Amino acid sequence: MAKGKTNIAGMIGFWAFILGLVIAVVVGILAALGIAGGIMTAIIIILIILGLVIGFLNITAKEILLFLVATIALIVVGSVFAPLNTLGIGKILDSILALIATLMAPAAIVAAIKALWAVGKPGD
Repeated sequence: MAKGKTNIAGMIGFWAFILGLVIAVVVGILAALGIAGGIMTAIIIILIILGLVIGFLNITAKEILLFLVATIALIVVGSVFAPLNTLGIGKILDSILALIATLMAPAAIVAAIKALWAVGKPGD
């Protein structure tokens, strides 16, 4: 692939990541406050699509291991903040974290398939 196309794809993946994080934080706060109830299905679909874009365009072969470990850590922590009841901070953080995990899970699936493909490919 030409260098220009690679750079454009990387920038698209980067902005998909930034947009996904902003959406996850804003909607996570709104959801924890009980305001975003009607739009959650659409938001989840948008985050899944952005996650796929991130996985296809933004994760290189040398980043796969670190990315997968970080995504696993993110998903494993789950609702760890739930007991933090002061000012509803636990509920807000859990909501944001769940939406970030929703963004990163599709990217992790793509990265895992890329890793399996690299391992299973005949050659070296």
